Amino acid sequence: MDREIKPYVLRHTEDETPSKLSLDYAQALNPQQLAAVTAADGPALVIAGAGSGKTRTLIYRVAYLIDQGIDPSSILLVTFTRKSAQEMLNRTGLLIGSRSERVFGGTFHSVANTLLRQYGRPIGLQPSFTILDRGDSEDLISLLRAQLGLSEKDKRFPRKGTIAEMFSKCVNTLQGLDDVVLSEFAHFSEHLEDLDKLWRAYDADKRKRQLLDYDDLLVKLRELLSTEEAVRQTVSRRF
Repeated sequence: MDREIKPYVLRHTEDETPSKLSLDYAQALNPQQLAAVTAADGPALVIAGAGSGKTRTLIYRVAYLIDQGIDPSSILLVTFTRKSAQEMLNRTGLLIGSRSERVFGGTFHSVANTLLRQYGRPIGLQPSFTILDRGDSEDLISLLRAQLGLSEKDKRFPRKGTIAEMFSKCVNTLQGLDDVVLSEFAHFSEHLEDLDKLWRAYDADKRKRQLLDYDDLLVKLRELLSTEEAVRQTVSRRF
């Protein structure tokens, strides 16, 4: 990208009351971490390798924002795994105490789940929708496969776990089923027509019964924020 990266500098205005920092950030962090923690308003990309203090930088960033007067409930802290999310929230609490309790944190999937239950009606989701874990998804695929008479196919027809992997790959790479099968599961290409029937049945059954698998959580949140301007603005103001 040719987009210019501009430096951002925090400036004091007449209406602002200088905040008293609760932590000695310069003492606790190395220069690179300190620069990331104290970056001014606007997007910031931090490139870091293993052992470079990524989690430490994030939790000190949260503390710094709160020290600057940012409402903790407007801070969104997201990571990939439950363990990492809980670790970040716990460490933030140890660092700044009860002020961190209103920080909204979790995995990408848990955050998507919360936002979809709160704002998902415009795209047809009821707050009571049910989440399918991987095992549930495979069981539903197995049930639909039997209903379509595909369980009677020869032994080379893919198993439910493999089919679930195919479907997930389609969603996460924005590819069609035929492209995924032909490129990564070519040995099942003879069953492409039946797999397409199963894919359509799987999608239709989930919609009918308000079921979302893990991939749907992310896809539906993306759909919601990209198609519903009022919701996007609400979430944007919240965080």
